[in-house]
Amino acid sequence: MQRYEITGMSCAACASHVEKAVKAVPGVASVAVSLLTNSMQVDYTPDADPDKMVKRICNAVEAAGYGASLATAESENAELEDTETPKLKKRLIASLCFLVPLMYVSMGHMIGLPLGSVFHGGGWHAILYAVTQLVLTLPVCWINRAFFISGWKGIKNRAPGMDALVALGAGASLAYGVFAIVMIVTGVETGNDDLVMQYRHDLYFESAAMILTLITVGKTLEAYSKGKTTDALKSLMKLAPQTACVLRDGEQVTLPVSEVQVGDLFLVRPGESIPVDGTVTEGISSVNEAALTGESMPVDKFPGSPVSAATINQNGALTCRAERVGQDTTLSQVIRLVRDAAATKAPLAKTADKVSGIFVPTVICIAALTFAVWLLLGQTFTYALARGISVLVISCPCALGLATPVAIMVGSGVGAKNGILFKTAASLETTGYTDAVLLDKTGTITTGEPSVVKVVGTRNVPEKFLLSMAAGLELRSEHPLARAILREADRDKLSYATVTDFEAVPGKGLQGKVAGKLIAGGNAKFIRETCELPPDLEQAGEEMSRDGVTPLYFSLAGKAAGVIGVSDVVKQTSAEAISQMKALGLQVVLLTGDNAATAKHIGTMVGLDEQHVIAGVLPAGKEAEVRRLQAVGRVAMVGDGINDAPALTRAETGIAIGAGADVALDTADVVLVRSDLADVPAAVRLSRAVVRNIHQNLFWAFFYNAVCIPLAAGVFTGIGITLNPMIASAAMSLSSVCVVTNALRLNTFDPRSAAHDAPPKRKAPARELPAAAPCETNTCPVQCEIKTEEATMKKTIHIEGMMCGHCEATVKKALEALDGVQSAEVSHEKGTAVVALAADVADADLKAAVEAKDYTVTGIDA
Repeated sequence: MQRYEITGMSCAACASHVEKAVKAVPGVASVAVSLLTNSMQVDYTPDADPDKMVKRICNAVEAAGYGASLATAESENAELEDTETPKLKKRLIASLCFLVPLMYVSMGHMIGLPLGSVFHGGGWHAILYAVTQLVLTLPVCWINRAFFISGWKGIKNRAPGMDALVALGAGASLAYGVFAIVMIVTGVETGNDDLVMQYRHDLYFESAAMILTLITVGKTLEAYSKGKTTDALKSLMKLAPQTACVLRDGEQVTLPVSEVQVGDLFLVRPGESIPVDGTVTEGISSVNEAALTGESMPVDKFPGSPVSAATINQNGALTCRAERVGQDTTLSQVIRLVRDAAATKAPLAKTADKVSGIFVPTVICIAALTFAVWLLLGQTFTYALARGISVLVISCPCALGLATPVAIMVGSGVGAKNGILFKTAASLETTGYTDAVLLDKTGTITTGEPSVVKVVGTRNVPEKFLLSMAAGLELRSEHPLARAILREADRDKLSYATVTDFEAVPGKGLQGKVAGKLIAGGNAKFIRETCELPPDLEQAGEEMSRDGVTPLYFSLAGKAAGVIGVSDVVKQTSAEAISQMKALGLQVVLLTGDNAATAKHIGTMVGLDEQHVIAGVLPAGKEAEVRRLQAVGRVAMVGDGINDAPALTRAETGIAIGAGADVALDTADVVLVRSDLADVPAAVRLSRAVVRNIHQNLFWAFFYNAVCIPLAAGVFTGIGITLNPMIASAAMSLSSVCVVTNALRLNTFDPRSAAHDAPPKRKAPARELPAAAPCETNTCPVQCEIKTEEATMKKTIHIEGMMCGHCEATVKKALEALDGVQSAEVSHEKGTAVVALAADVADADLKAAVEAKDYTVTGIDA
């Protein structure tokens, strides 16, 4: 995708003409022109030469009467600066300097203001009166000559826009005024006083000047309002610090952020903004990430934690290693996504684009027809001319063209401030149309990391001592469950027991000595080798297993010491988020590759019944489940954007949750920077609010033109309602301002507020899931209707070191991340992983993937 800067556009018709011209260029696959940002995004066909395409596209735009150039980082930043409003203000002030005396001379006497005797009466007084108005009008026309230049270019290129309407209206008024002066001079020379007085009162100079000035007023207000639509984006850009304190050869050196390189160590003091994305190497602190995620609560950071540019370090000093710099930082990606979303077209914009393309020529025809009809009906030339000019200047293609993009820009900015990134205008619109939401379990509903959920000690071993003893034993283990126990001990501020003679027993557990006494921890079978398990501990472990919790048994000095339950826990916000989704009229389904018992237990915890829990689904099967559920309606798939890529692509809306620093995920339509399921209903709310706003804007734009054009043409003259050109130009100016101002109301919208949640005002989707036929694997309780592709090869990997379901999940994820691996069936009890291959994968690659997770591969069978 290539971005271009476009100059010379003034209305939606201009954008439509540019788009049409570029679409005709060979090698262009798609094009989207944004009137709001004066930019254009072009996709090339695969066989197109990018270098040649730039010249062809620029030539096509210039041939259409506009300017085009490739966008640069500097020009993209400059386009967000409101340079238009100051220029228009100067034009407006200069125009008023001549318009005020012109209005005094032409109309002041009508309201009793004194007018010098030199302007009263006929003869040369009438000539002076008319010429004075001409002299005051011409500077206004010169100051606002941009309307005439742009309008003439449009007419010459057979692509007239709003400027053509303004130029024709003002030009006709000016031309008629000059004609009136000629008639006054003729009357003075021939002594025809009636002719002199007739044209003395029919001068249209004030209309020409007033039309141009009022349109400039509207343009100024419109430019100011349009500038406000990018406030969210500009505020994000201002967050980026300009300098960084980098450690070079042990010395602190302050450098511009642009000179920071990947791998540099940089220091962030309390209260300072983090300059680039990186990883903490030293120090502990809290970081306010509200700028990127909208989360007001600070996030604790310690060695190994990621940090992002523009977030604020609050208390402790941090030393970090730069990982992403320049345009690769999270902040830069967010800014780019919001800008690109605003430059794309939403489906709703297509109707307005079609109307805008034929709007101006149609209005010109209506104006000409109005003028002719009134003449044929016997009205005076000046009356017919006034009606034709009113039609020209009251018509407003700008309101149609701005109705969608201003709402998209403001909505995208509001989303970015809340950590909700819509990658295109289409995704911002269609997210609100969602009927069913498919949720991945691990990392979406749950935290994705095992945590201690229950500790059961014995009469001789209290729970705190058990946890301290277990932490000492697990300290030297790299197992995920070990980290969970260590985190729990740290949370309770417990000291670790000192363990000697440590030994890891593959597939069983760990053992060592504390104060000379043997301590062991692992599965029930392993512990029974060291002691007898009492019934109460055995029952506690069985209850944990039924609830999807992994029990870890411990013994001390040949006696049972207790059991610790470890599980991937449900996030605190998940149940409330799912409740909010249901309140919005969405059907929510849990989709997981985990076993049925665990999936059912998790579903119950978050308020989902068994019908809406689908377990045992392989990654290849998730995409099939999305297709099956599309029979219900529009489907949104929520996942981590990696293993769920096929399902995210297949769904109407793919939502990547918990993306962290990697916000530019190719497979997702919407990226939720926070790892919080509550942002899913927030994204739906925001989308619906934007669509409502677009509907309001389009209604106003169509309604305005549908009512005002007949009004200006004199259709309601019979009931005493007419519009002169000056009032018509004022109405035209206000129409665009109303549309932009309405879009700005979105800045006050809170997407996380559930106060007004309600199902959409359309037919609700069927509540029953479509029946599913059993699939080949026969592993999941609710099977996919569409069978997955037959694998061409299977291999069995023999693995030592797996102890539990978490080990299985770790190995499974590692193997399925390899290209060519279609699925992996892992069993810690058998010590095997059976992989189905869609393409040949080397044994060395399979072994490396498993051993990278600290397990041992003892053999691979084909």
